[in-house]
Amino acid sequence: MGRISKRVVLSYVFDWVVIIATVVAGGIFSRITPNKHHFSPVDPSISFPLVHKEKVSTVTLLLAAVVGPAVVIFSVCLFFIPGPAAESGASKLRLWRRNIWELNTGWLGLGLSCAAAFLLTNGSKNMFGKPRPDLLSRCNPDLANIAKYSVGGFGDKVQEGIVLVSAAICRSNDKSQLNDGFRSFPSGHSSLSWAGLTYLTLFLSAKFAITTPYLAPRAFSERPPVSTATFRNQAAAPPLYLLIIAVIPIGAATYISSTRYSDFRHHGFDILFGALIGLFSALLAFRWYHSPIQRGAGYAWGARSPSRAFGIGVGVGGYVGNEELEHEKTMKNPDLERGPVAADIPAGGDAEVSGYGQETETVSGASPRGPKK
Repeated sequence: MGRISKRVVLSYVFDWVVIIATVVAGGIFSRITPNKHHFSPVDPSISFPLVHKEKVSTVTLLLAAVVGPAVVIFSVCLFFIPGPAAESGASKLRLWRRNIWELNTGWLGLGLSCAAAFLLTNGSKNMFGKPRPDLLSRCNPDLANIAKYSVGGFGDKVQEGIVLVSAAICRSNDKSQLNDGFRSFPSGHSSLSWAGLTYLTLFLSAKFAITTPYLAPRAFSERPPVSTATFRNQAAAPPLYLLIIAVIPIGAATYISSTRYSDFRHHGFDILFGALIGLFSALLAFRWYHSPIQRGAGYAWGARSPSRAFGIGVGVGGYVGNEELEHEKTMKNPDLERGPVAADIPAGGDAEVSGYGQETETVSGASPRGPKK
């Protein structure tokens, strides 16, 4: 087992720096005065009462969508990894390195998911400036001088004065509460809850193989067809209780989102769009650090190579590989332009997959020394 590369460690430390910077940027957006969309003082969709005691507070949201998933990820990595398929003769140090690696990538994915959703949501809130359903309760409009705050249209020519007005009509003394009244789109509770809890569902599904039965695709020309019995025995459905475990986080996210409607904090579309932001962030973050659920055996991607820890140039296929072997082959054939190692795998042959820093794991029974020539 090789030593841990400081360059690789620093590259993942820098990942954390980027995630923290993203959260800070989202926090700055949340304090900037938003655009304030014009509204009608007789619009019933923004005439709901201001509810001071929310069903799910911001603190509760953070506990449910960030802290809770982080604790679950820690517990799974501590008690269930590396799993029954680990090498029987591996040292405790090697197994603990894998535990720590899985924990690091699990938390990195969670951090990326929540940070991305937080930044996208707060930035969008300020740009759109959409009134909340309880805006008029926050605003306390000066209806006696409504013509003074009219912002166009034909309201001044229509009896009863149905007119759009600017936010200047508001007489609220609480500027922070008033500004928050123009941050309806999209829902922050919805986006953050779906980001953190959807990521948790994906993480649990990967670790416990909670997925529909799957067979890897293969070309019919390479292998003869198999009998029906053989085909059926190549996959099986997981126990149903595992599906319940994976669905619980989604149920929690749905509940948190629903409270934003019943508390008159958001319109329906605001909640749906917030959920889409959370789903997108979770899917991106999960695939960024974790191998596919159906093919990755529950493990995260391996570590980057030391020479590729902070970036690669044109003509390099990925962020892992045997640089010395590639350099040697390039010297023998200067005209060779290809990605790492993959070009050397014969059709239907085996390959080596690198992961967890300097470790090397063999796939499909390949020799640790590589394919025979």
